[in-house]
Amino acid sequence: MIRPLLMQRNDTLEARADALNADYRHHSAIAVLARALHDPDLGQLALVSSFGAESVVLLHMVALARRDTPVIFLDTGMLFTETLVYQQELAERLRLSDLRIIRTDASALRNADPDDTLHQRDTDACCALRKTVPLANALEGFDGWITGRKRYQGGSRAGLEFFEADRATGRLKVNPLAHWAPGDARTYIEENRLPRHPLVAKGFPSIGCAPCTAPVAAGEDPRAGRWRGQEKTECGIHFTNGQLTRQGESA
Repeated sequence: MIRPLLMQRNDTLEARADALNADYRHHSAIAVLARALHDPDLGQLALVSSFGAESVVLLHMVALARRDTPVIFLDTGMLFTETLVYQQELAERLRLSDLRIIRTDASALRNADPDDTLHQRDTDACCALRKTVPLANALEGFDGWITGRKRYQGGSRAGLEFFEADRATGRLKVNPLAHWAPGDARTYIEENRLPRHPLVAKGFPSIGCAPCTAPVAAGEDPRAGRWRGQEKTECGIHFTNGQLTRQGESA
């Protein structure tokens, strides 16, 4: 049950999101991001990036618009080696000046997953331990965060706008790529000659932790390789109206 004070705060947040969407409605993705990063009405923003298949798009835009934007990268301890190398190479190439690598508290890991097998027993608990809780802690002090979510990813994202009230955290989400179509990210990457994640060429259009990510066959949904064989399709860091969002890639 939402407490009255939190409900009032969320109502105000949603009104802010509506006003911002009206003000920014004719902007392109790059213009939305550039203006948002310098808009005092939005406060302090951070980009949350997985350094995954399409992450280079927003990372490049941020580097152009405001290089000192805080970039939060969740190192779960179970990522592909290729992702860790790609993260280092991109951060250096784009000269990101405030990259924050976030890891789960060591004592929490020892208590909850001492042998690194939690993902085999309870994937939701593993994601909460290694992603959701660390991200919540990392976002303390920020007024909002930037995501790479898009309308075409479907489900609850079909009506996604540039600005979104995150009722679960009381923050604004900024979705500069909300109106992009399939293929726009690839076009942006090619036109700007940006490096792709090395696993994309090996059949990984969506990339998460190594134990829970498999290649995708031609014609399959891009996220078919995430938690293959399970109903789970989302790590849990996105909520809509207080409910877990189940479609799409975070960043």
